[in-house]
Amino acid sequence: MSEKILIIEDEEKIARFIELELSHEGYETTKVFNGRNGLEMAQSGHFDLILLDIMLPQISGLEVLRRLRRSSHVPVILLTARDAVMDKVSGLDMGADDYITKPFAIEELLARIRVCLKHRKTAGFEDNMLTAGKLCLDTSSRRVTYDNNDIQLTNREFILLRTLMENKSIVLSRDTLLNKVWGYDYMGETNIVDVYIYYLRNKIDDVFNDKIIRTVRGVGYIIK
Repeated sequence: MSEKILIIEDEEKIARFIELELSHEGYETTKVFNGRNGLEMAQSGHFDLILLDIMLPQISGLEVLRRLRRSSHVPVILLTARDAVMDKVSGLDMGADDYITKPFAIEELLARIRVCLKHRKTAGFEDNMLTAGKLCLDTSSRRVTYDNNDIQLTNREFILLRTLMENKSIVLSRDTLLNKVWGYDYMGETNIVDVYIYYLRNKIDDVFNDKIIRTVRGVGYIIK
């Protein structure tokens, strides 16, 4: 199966050039031209690697990366025409795997892509699997199972469950979950965490008769 690469680049000529070169190398590519659509695509689709320009319309590349890292560890290589040290530092601190400055030789970009994909493959299957009793969550395939029975979750439900499982045996307050799952700029209903916990319990606890998500009264929620 071809490895899938998402190209988020507002300069269409550059995006098309990268797309053609990657297709020639056997990669399956998808391209988008602004940060908002790029973030939606990155969160909704399964990609093996993302090429992310920093200077994007609507949402900057660094903001896309910041939001993406709440729910995904997919390798990200930043693309930019700016060679400022702080851009590099900010991007790497936010979780970018690599950085390349325009104009770049396509051979260098291909080499960096190969290295990132190799690291992803050798990271180890166990690192991608979160467990709590019979409940398993694979962060790479985004598959959730209970005793080998598949559980279908929405993207937001998946991110919430993953956050709880990554912090197993730690009580997470509603504010913490709100920030990690919905973001600091969330302006919707304040009880949204409780609503989505209810959704998860309907799909997991109630179906399999196993109390996975526990409420700590006056504090928040925990998975043990």
